Amino acid sequence: VQLVESGGGLVQPGGSLRLSCTANSGFTFDDYAIGWFRQAPGKEREAIACISSEGRTDYKDFVKGRFTISRDNAKNTVYLQMNALKPEDTAVYYCHVRVRNVDYWGQGTQVTVSS
Repeated sequence: VQLVESGGGLVQPGGSLRLSCTANSGFTFDDYAIGWFRQAPGKEREAIACISSEGRTDYKDFVKGRFTISRDNAKNTVYLQMNALKPEDTAVYYCHVRVRNVDYWGQGTQVTVSS
């Protein structure tokens, strides 16, 4: 199982980014929920949003109305559209899948929100 995130970068407050998480191999992508997490310097990794195999979504309160998670099973990819970004959104963003009771993470992509 391999997850690869992309799409991070430097953006001004109020700006937008779209992160991608592509699964390369090892499991049937369509059958699994995928989650996005983030970790800011000096803080623990925290969950942001997840999407089930059926496309049901769930968000933490601090991103509701600003972030949207979606998936394209034909491309083995989950997206995180992030709007109205704030400096406190600065972190390394990771995607996650649990396959046969084993947790897999991507390498992370840095998001920096700063003027």
